[in-house]
Amino acid sequence: MPEAAIPQLAGIQQVSDGWVKKYVLTYTLPDGSSYEYESASRKGPEAYLAELEGNAHGERAKADAVCIVPQTADGKLLLIREFRYPLNSWCIAFPAGLVESGESLPACIDRELREETGYALRADLDPAAAIEALPQAGYSSTGLTDETVQVVFAQVERVADAQPEPNEFIEPFLLPIEDVRRFLDENATPIGTRAQLALELFARREAPGSGA
Repeated sequence: MPEAAIPQLAGIQQVSDGWVKKYVLTYTLPDGSSYEYESASRKGPEAYLAELEGNAHGERAKADAVCIVPQTADGKLLLIREFRYPLNSWCIAFPAGLVESGESLPACIDRELREETGYALRADLDPAAAIEALPQAGYSSTGLTDETVQVVFAQVERVADAQPEPNEFIEPFLLPIEDVRRFLDENATPIGTRAQLALELFARREAPGSGA
């Protein structure tokens, strides 16, 4: 069966600069008409264009960020309450952050954990045993941005006090896995989709008759 015709990228124009950049992408639709679509990226125009072209050829994009699902040895999940400026509210999430240039995945995970929570990868485990990454990085919001996030399950322990940036307001907290269902049912604070889905998996695993 032949593949369906899809829009073809015809041009990319940067319309605003900053930490997050705004672009207008021009596509040629299968009927020959032109269509413009607004998007956002942290990448400059050359890097963004290269990624768009790579996506069209089936290349896997590298992770821009990590989302860490940390678990302690005594069966608790480590989450954070973080004030999120776009929401003007606290938000429930797992520790996360951008991958720095040249940084390995274990190094990024350990750094973000220490900064946001005061926890770190367990010292008694080899880094390869302390983390389990999903097979590929996923996209944050495919209708808005090219940001990719690598979700990683991690075995952690507390090592020090958290060291967030001055403009970061973060409160780490532990949630026993057996209490996840109650937490999800009772929580009224905005919650990140990744955290919501991961917590739901733990809740269903713990549910009677789940077969876990």
